[in-house]
Amino acid sequence: MAQNTRTGDLTSGPMLQKIILFSLPLAASSILQLLFNAADVVVVGRFAGSTALAAVGSNGALINLLVNLFVGLSLGANVVAARCFGAKDDEGVHNTVQTSVTLGLVSGFLLAVVGFFAARVLLELMSCPEDVIGLSTLYLKIYFIGMPMTMLYNFSSALLRAVGDTRRPLFCLAVAGLINVVLNLVFVILFSMSVAGVALATIISQTVSACMVTALLVKEKGPLHLDLGHLGFHAGALGQILRIGLPAGLQSTVFSLSNVVIQSAVNSFGSIVVAGNSAASNLEGFVYTAMNAFAQAAVTFTSQNMGARRYDNLDRVMRNCLLCAIVTGLVLGGGASLLGEQLLHFYSSDEVVVTAGLARMHIICTTYLLCGCMDVLASCLRGRGYSVLPMVVSLVGSCLLRLVWIATIFRLFHTTTMLYISYPVSWILTALVHLACLLVVRHKMNENLKAAAQQ
Repeated sequence: MAQNTRTGDLTSGPMLQKIILFSLPLAASSILQLLFNAADVVVVGRFAGSTALAAVGSNGALINLLVNLFVGLSLGANVVAARCFGAKDDEGVHNTVQTSVTLGLVSGFLLAVVGFFAARVLLELMSCPEDVIGLSTLYLKIYFIGMPMTMLYNFSSALLRAVGDTRRPLFCLAVAGLINVVLNLVFVILFSMSVAGVALATIISQTVSACMVTALLVKEKGPLHLDLGHLGFHAGALGQILRIGLPAGLQSTVFSLSNVVIQSAVNSFGSIVVAGNSAASNLEGFVYTAMNAFAQAAVTFTSQNMGARRYDNLDRVMRNCLLCAIVTGLVLGGGASLLGEQLLHFYSSDEVVVTAGLARMHIICTTYLLCGCMDVLASCLRGRGYSVLPMVVSLVGSCLLRLVWIATIFRLFHTTTMLYISYPVSWILTALVHLACLLVVRHKMNENLKAAAQQ
């Protein structure tokens, strides 16, 4: 197989070291993406007031609900490309590249249309506070105009991750991040554009990162090369991407749906709690993305080893990724909880908003490692080719459980504490079921291998 020197073999050598080297740039990339949002929230909270802060923050759950289905498809592209790469299937890699980029652009344009025209209706369905819904709608419409570039970046970087390249996407995001911060300051402080300014800065920076990472694929040699003149869908590659990615996207959408329901419950406490919740959620995102890098490593390493038929490595991948996620959750989650007050003051100088944010962080951050374990176990299942199973488990363990919790326990005890507790309860139950499923799948695979060896 003709390989670019930047591609990486994830099937041999010291597995823990490779997982860490793969995950660190990936975590840094995800953190840079969060810094885009953090810059939005900090600048708007400091220079446009708590109403504008609530307007930006109240969109997070809704944005995730709309985009996560297609982000899941990019994960499908990652799995398919990694398997083809591990199996040394040049044609499969090339077809996956052409199909994935095309799918990214199509899904981005679809999201742009839906998000722009349905913005206010969706916010009203979420019971967005009346004093912020106008600004929230404006932010959401501008944000979704940039969706084609956001999806293009997600799909293109997923292809690079599939062959072990997580460093160059990090560089692209670093450049875009600097642009985002500068434009935030210019648009909000100099031109007093409030939420419109931060939304515009975001889509400009996302366009820069998308163009840079796509240019890397165009310049690639061998099967990873992107031919912009021959974009299109290859039936075989598209079918595999949808088979893996669609359940993954539905799983993420299920999580987002439950978060939208929780955001609606948060909205019932008024704009001050919404602002505090938004700032805390933004901080928690840094912990989550650091843990989630090991979940993404789990799916990529598992996929490559499945393609190379290195089944002996699968348990090592799972154990090492779980260990890394747990340590990361303990250190970063615990640190964020201890330093919560100081960190929240970066977002708002209003003590009432800070107090509201602390109420969330003390519950979520101290238990976040459970979420990391849940994601790693689901990724190991998906990398082995079981994508529907973790989707169903998440549907019951996260969405249904949280909906029942809000309809019963939260209704009886209408406090933010009782609302936030629904997160760790759903994480631990879902993680345990994922683990049970993974043990069954592993046993079935071992039995099949023994039967094949005896024939």
